[in-house]
Parts: sequence; C-alpha cells; structure tokens
Amino acid sequence: MFMAADWVVKAVMIGLLLASLVTWTVAIAKQYELRKASAAERAVHDRVAGLRSLEEVAGAQQLGHVALVTEALEELKQSGNALADAEGVKERIASRFQRHEAREARRMTRGVAILATIGATAPFVGLFGTVWGIMNSFIGIAESQTTNLAVVAPGIAEALLATALGLVAAIPAVVIYNHFTRQITAHRALVADTAAAILRLVSRDLSRGMVRIGE
Repeated sequence: MFMAADWVVKAVMIGLLLASLVTWTVAIAKQYELRKASAAERAVHDRVAGLRSLEEVAGAQQLGHVALVTEALEELKQSGNALADAEGVKERIASRFQRHEAREARRMTRGVAILATIGATAPFVGLFGTVWGIMNSFIGIAESQTTNLAVVAPGIAEALLATALGLVAAIPAVVIYNHFTRQITAHRALVADTAAAILRLVSRDLSRGMVRIGE
C-alpha cells in the first residue's frame, strides 16, 4: 500500500513514522535521565535529613558540591555582615532555592514538549494524508468513469493507512508526555523537600549562632 500511494501520502506516512521514532527516542532518553536524577536527589535528601547543621552537610563527602548546598553557602558568605538578620538570610536563601528548582524543572522538561506537539498534530497530519488519498481516489473514479469498488478500494486503503499511522504516532506520544509530566512534578517536589531540609539546617545554625561562613 505504501509503494502504491501518492507521493503526498507517502510523505505524510514517512513524517509520521519519523515522529513515532522521535517519541520513543525521547521516551528512552528522558526516562533514563529522570530516573538517574531522582535517585541522586533522593540520596541527597536522605543524607541531609539526618544531619544537624549546615557545616556537617558542607563537610560531608559528596554533599559539599550539591547545587542546593552551594547556593546556601554562597548566600551565607555574601550575607556575612548581616547574619543577625536571620529572617532576611533565610528569605534570600529560599529565593535562591526557588530559582534552582525552576532551573531544574526547565532542565527536566527539555525535550518533553515535542511529545505534546506530536500528540496534538499527528492525528491531523494523518487525516490530511487520508483526505488527499481519498480525493485522488475520487479523481480516479472520474477518470475511469466507473463506480466499481475494485478500482477505488486500493487508493482508499492507502489513504486510511495514513490515519492509522497518525494514531500510532499520537497515542504513545500523549501517554508518554503525561507520564513524564507526573514524574517531573514528583522530581521537582523531591528537590523542594531537599531545599526545605537544608533551609531548616540554616535556620537551626542561625538560631544557635553557629554560622561562621563569610566572617
């Protein structure tokens, strides 16, 4: 059916097959990236939650270079002459954490938006191929001056194949997009939990007067 199809229908089918290939490539790559990032973030959160002060976090192996820890230490360093204003320090650190969470969310969603585009457009692209193929079939009827189904059936079958390929490309794209949306939301919540745990450590240190960074 593909080889006998009109060149426009062929182009539509090839485009939909490429879209399906992109969908599964993004799915595999993003699943690996999210699983790795979430496992690393969960390990950081579990370790941070068991410590009593930010100094312990900064000195712990594999935690001193964690982005959230670095953000907190940098703000404490820049606020070295204003540590008496504990609420102001915590507010500025919280602001840094919010920007970090936003950057992390943007990084995790990179490449996922194309799935939404494929899911939204693939059925209509397939429908375009179907309409074009059926139009050619009617032209064939007019040229052959016969309504014999055997004459037009192959063209109609080729046209309907385009619709089928559109659904094959769109349905997995939508399902995978929704799956990643949930996973990215869960990952961002985990980052927020880690940020909250570090902010609690900063708050404790400020209340104890234990912060010496930047002095």
